[in-house]
Amino acid sequence: MNKIGKTLEVNMYYGASELIIKRAKELRKNTTETEEILWSFLKNNSILGLHFRRQHPIKTFIADFYCHKIKLVIEVDGEIHYKNESREKDDNRNAEMERLGLTLLRFSNFEVENKINTVLQRIYAECGKLLNENKE
Repeated sequence: MNKIGKTLEVNMYYGASELIIKRAKELRKNTTETEEILWSFLKNNSILGLHFRRQHPIKTFIADFYCHKIKLVIEVDGEIHYKNESREKDDNRNAEMERLGLTLLRFSNFEVENKINTVLQRIYAECGKLLNENKE
């Protein structure tokens, strides 16, 4: 890979290991129904012309959805995320992503499955805000 490619890889994947990148590829083949619902609205640059990636490697994590242009991570949380051990891991993950300068939106499976319009309104609002911040 040429120097520009390596720079892009480091910037976009935040130094994710080959193992994390491989795991992300596997996860893309096995997305949950809830992730598929949200992906149907994010794909094809449907949100303000922004390109989202699914199951995107970031450092030691794999984000459900990621837009590099505005550095936005979107996570869809199933039931396991509401257990104490998972909450602690999620809090640490959130803090690390914030240290990397990323913005994080989290939605529950219930929200995506039953309140998709509200979810999309929040995503559009955050994307618009981040786009405006990038212009300044």
